[in-house]
Amino acid sequence: MAYLVKIFSADDMTDTERAVAIQRFSSALEETLGDASLVLPCYNAYQKLSLQFADHTRPWPITPAEQLLAEQWEAAELAAIHAAFGVNRYLGDADFEIQPAR
Repeated sequence: MAYLVKIFSADDMTDTERAVAIQRFSSALEETLGDASLVLPCYNAYQKLSLQFADHTRPWPITPAEQLLAEQWEAAELAAIHAAFGVNRYLGDADFEIQPAR
């Protein structure tokens, strides 16, 4: 399943810098998750869990399979942020959105 990444950064980025950051971000997600086809389904599943359990402290009351998915997504997200912005940057410095390619 094809997907698009949008990056919203607190820093001023040129279009070229943003395109490079998106490429590094996407590559890290795909490498960490194992395949490009897993990015969008994992992201959507994690978003659903995150919304459902937003008021709960961790660990969330979820199944072992859901816990594994959450851990895998969080690892992939962190790898992607580090790949796009460097290891000293965190999600508070930039935000992203993943959606189906049209």
